[in-house]
Amino acid sequence: ALAAAVLLRQLGACGAIAGVGTGRPAVVGLASSDDGKDKDHEGNGSKGSKGHETSTTTKPTWMSRRGSFMVIGDWGYDPQHHWINIRNDTCVSAIAEKMSATMKMLGDVQFVINVGDSFYPNGVRSKDDPQWENKWRNVFDDSVRSVPWYSVYGNHDYQFDPCACSDKLEDCAQVHDDPKNLSFFQMPSWTYHVDQPELNLEIIGLDLNHYMNGFMHGLSGDDLGFADCQHTMCKDMCFYRSKLRAKESLKLFEERAANSAAKNLLVFSHYPTDYFSSAPDFMNQLKDNSKHDVFYFGGHRHNTDQFSTASIAPNVNWLVGGGGGWSCDGQEQGFVVGEIGEDYSIKTYSVLVDYEVCCIPPSAPTTTSTPNATGRFPPVWNTV
Repeated sequence: ALAAAVLLRQLGACGAIAGVGTGRPAVVGLASSDDGKDKDHEGNGSKGSKGHETSTTTKPTWMSRRGSFMVIGDWGYDPQHHWINIRNDTCVSAIAEKMSATMKMLGDVQFVINVGDSFYPNGVRSKDDPQWENKWRNVFDDSVRSVPWYSVYGNHDYQFDPCACSDKLEDCAQVHDDPKNLSFFQMPSWTYHVDQPELNLEIIGLDLNHYMNGFMHGLSGDDLGFADCQHTMCKDMCFYRSKLRAKESLKLFEERAANSAAKNLLVFSHYPTDYFSSAPDFMNQLKDNSKHDVFYFGGHRHNTDQFSTASIAPNVNWLVGGGGGWSCDGQEQGFVVGEIGEDYSIKTYSVLVDYEVCCIPPSAPTTTSTPNATGRFPPVWNTV
């Protein structure tokens, strides 16, 4: 069973999950919580009993706002390579349309954070690769691409990308550092930071593909490795590079957390926080709100939620892998919005599409797992 679960995880897939999305802004995560459980935040900031946020399905309302942003991951749908429970390109198309509508509604979106797996199944080979057009520009309309997309590599993105086998940034098909050219992602390196002083925040993108097998919590950091290096042209050097890039990324975050003057740090990689049990120092730094409010975003597991991740309370983290590119690992498919208030505080919430629009429900009642009290199915790799 463990071997099967590992294989499923390396394929980027898991079993189908039944449920119904609301199709409206759903979950709000605040920068702090009285009960210390950031993944349990649900509501618009009004307190219910025992310090929990009261449930709501409406977007938070601000008297005034300095700007907003959106976060998405795992959206690079390929018609020939995807899991059996995704409804072809209907899912990512519906999410892209909802992003466009949300952008128009907000009217002040400053950027998009993209946590990777942008081009299934093997990434792009160059900036001339037709997948830039077919899977990004032709899917997300001009308005959504009129702001920078700050991005990192996901595991699938690296497979055929020369960046896996080179230390030269100019060889990396997704690396791009020209803020005036929005025809590509804004990604100055595999790990980087961008200051946004007018919004009192800093964006920190991390390459943590070394932690791809981090769902197996018994492994130490040294025992982990970037499993998808097996699909590259330089398997051994890819393993070596991914480990170095992870160390470089964790060092960058430590330095920025110590030295940044920004109130808010928006930190992201391709992986959710529950993949970092072998990196306790990193998790403790994510939890530290003594100098900054930290918001962490990861993907890889194909859902958009806060219930499946490891808490970094009193700070906030999200799983944002429900972009419609590979599979439905949960009932919440969509993206996350962050709204920046006049006092620079940030509220985050998910915007979801209906479950049936994205996902093919199980054809029979027998599944690899059983639903929990919320009606959700736990991820298959957490049940073995």
